[in-house]
Amino acid sequence: MKPFVLLATRAEDVPADEEYALFLRYTGLAPEHLIRVRLEAGPMPTLDLDALSGIFVGGGPFNASDPPEKKSAVQQRVEAEFDSLLDEVVARDFPFLGACYGIGTLGAHQGAVIDRTFPEPISVVTVTATEAGASDPLLADMPTAFDAFVGHKEAISQLPGSATLLASSATAPVQMFKVGQNVYATQFHPELDVEGITTRIHAYADHGYFAADELELTLAAVRRVAVSHPSRILRSFVERYAR
Repeated sequence: MKPFVLLATRAEDVPADEEYALFLRYTGLAPEHLIRVRLEAGPMPTLDLDALSGIFVGGGPFNASDPPEKKSAVQQRVEAEFDSLLDEVVARDFPFLGACYGIGTLGAHQGAVIDRTFPEPISVVTVTATEAGASDPLLADMPTAFDAFVGHKEAISQLPGSATLLASSATAPVQMFKVGQNVYATQFHPELDVEGITTRIHAYADHGYFAADELELTLAAVRRVAVSHPSRILRSFVERYAR
């Protein structure tokens, strides 16, 4: 089988390593079939799409809506690399699934409006599939409404005509969309379980996702209901595109 690639941007080793472990667990892939590239550590290597089954993008600290003068040199490099990669991915309709930060990269490439209108605190929200989403191969095995982990400062407030909306929540109108037939992005985190999001809450406690005195409230917010369905998306993606 040709491998998949996980493009990651987390600089902190503990949540970065756990993110990779979670993608391995919920995709069902062996390490040799999921190549991790830590983009915060160095330039994106040349990716030969003909040698790959698909591409995953994990979450990360960068926000597409940050003013240019506030973006670090690393963020500017990563954004330029994604823009170039997505030129080829979209043109070829190559299998791609971006989670959280991945929705910003694909959205920015397609001309979506990304701003601070619909942030969601770190929590569990109910995501509801659209009519198009309910019949999409990645969501066909899912309930029409399911709970998912979220936590983001920015979101897409308007999709371009090239995109198909697949899912929404009451607090963010764009939770999942696709371009073409094989290029996907989610605002929620399909790779996370409660242990994984707990790690991130502690790792990013001083990154502005919640106030200093809201740590326990945030931990309680992600434990209020069991979250089990979103990880099916990762397994469905692998089953559909492994070659």
